[in-house]
Amino acid sequence: MRRNQLYLLLGAFALLSCSKKTEAPAVKKDPVTRDDKPVQVQETPYAFPGAEGYGKNATGGRGGRVIKVTNLNDAGAGSLREAIAATGARIIVFEVSGNIVLNSKIQINNGDLTIAGQTAPGDGICIQNYEMNVNANNVIIRFMRFRMGDLTKNEQDALWGRWKENILIDHCSMSWSIDECSSFYANKNFTMQWCILSESLNKSFHEKDDHGYGAIWGGSSATFHHNLLAHHNSRNPRFDGGSRAGTGKSTFGIDKVDYRNNVIYNWGTNSSYGGENGEYNIVNNYYKAGPGTSSSKRNRILELYMEPDVATYGAGYGKFYVAGNVVTNSTAVTADNWNGGVDRNSGLSTANFALTKQTNPFTAEPTTIHTAEQAYNMVLLYAGASYKRDAVDTRVTNEVKNGTVTYNGSKTGFKGIIDSQTDVGSWPTLNQTAVLKDTDGDGMPDDWEIANKLDPNKANANGRDLSSAYDNIEVYINSLIKAITEAQYK
Repeated sequence: MRRNQLYLLLGAFALLSCSKKTEAPAVKKDPVTRDDKPVQVQETPYAFPGAEGYGKNATGGRGGRVIKVTNLNDAGAGSLREAIAATGARIIVFEVSGNIVLNSKIQINNGDLTIAGQTAPGDGICIQNYEMNVNANNVIIRFMRFRMGDLTKNEQDALWGRWKENILIDHCSMSWSIDECSSFYANKNFTMQWCILSESLNKSFHEKDDHGYGAIWGGSSATFHHNLLAHHNSRNPRFDGGSRAGTGKSTFGIDKVDYRNNVIYNWGTNSSYGGENGEYNIVNNYYKAGPGTSSSKRNRILELYMEPDVATYGAGYGKFYVAGNVVTNSTAVTADNWNGGVDRNSGLSTANFALTKQTNPFTAEPTTIHTAEQAYNMVLLYAGASYKRDAVDTRVTNEVKNGTVTYNGSKTGFKGIIDSQTDVGSWPTLNQTAVLKDTDGDGMPDDWEIANKLDPNKANANGRDLSSAYDNIEVYINSLIKAITEAQYK
């Protein structure tokens, strides 16, 4: 009996065991599943998203090492000067904000360089006291400030360059220079876009005395679009001509310039002039005379000059397509830009002046097309080092918007045309915020890498995990100002 009961119990256990579901053996989970891997976006490679004009194909430091600027020193380890002096392709990022007070000029002699000012934690970077000179090919500079001032009596532009190729200056702010604010001419494949040039110093320390000049611009294949020139006595800009007696024969030949969607405000004695040798599109710009603008020049878009040495430099006058420009002081000039908006210098004969006018635009590298009115609004919203606008750019753009000036020249009394940076309060304080953690030191913060499914413990700045066109580090630095670059072209 007991034996039978034992058999029954054993049978019951067997049935229970068979009725249980068979469980699959535990599988060790791969820490990086298909869903955790970054997605590579297919893109067309330009200097960066939003780069336009002849300089849009510059590559800067793409593929090169990341160099961090960790202090505001003039020179030495961790300084901007040391990073610029390095050789090889390189992308400069910042772990500091503030004014870099130079003891001498910085000259970029080694190309394949990107300077990403938007990476500075806080209010950004400003270069003070001396100029920066672009003396190399393939250079991209973005979201930087160059406010030189007169403390060193340095007779130079705040930022300038010539005789080079593949350069793109984007969203930079230049002011308080003793020569021009920012001159770029005799270059090839060049773009300056979305920059603010303001308040060159007029009666300062220039050997020619009064010299509150905005810029000399030109180049054989050069684009200048969506820039603001405000509070300059003259040269808003001066078009170089490329090959002329003033500068000699350019390496790249005569000017071929596309100048459009710029805003010019409160010029003093002259707006734009020059262009002795070249082909120019002057299209859809916005000219707004200010309180300091001479009464006889308030309608002026451009004054054309004649090259005196025709035997050496050719015809001696440029050819200009001028259309779509708004001159707020004159509805007649706005309706027909050649009806009082384009003048001739006394050296240019009436017959030659007639030959300068072109009825069709010159072929140029495409840019986003805005009307002059649209460009005016967009430039005031987004131009300059606008990731974190400082007090200078905020004041200047408000003055343009309201048609006012806040300060006058301390020596001349000219309205809005200043003589020293002290006339407007000197350099603003640029505050720094906390530096974001970057465990692997590749220039991309840990939190951003994790959010984009990269490994924060593995340096991979030059990987193409996120874009077919841009290095991972480029995707990061472009993401910081994506909202600006997308909104400005709407």
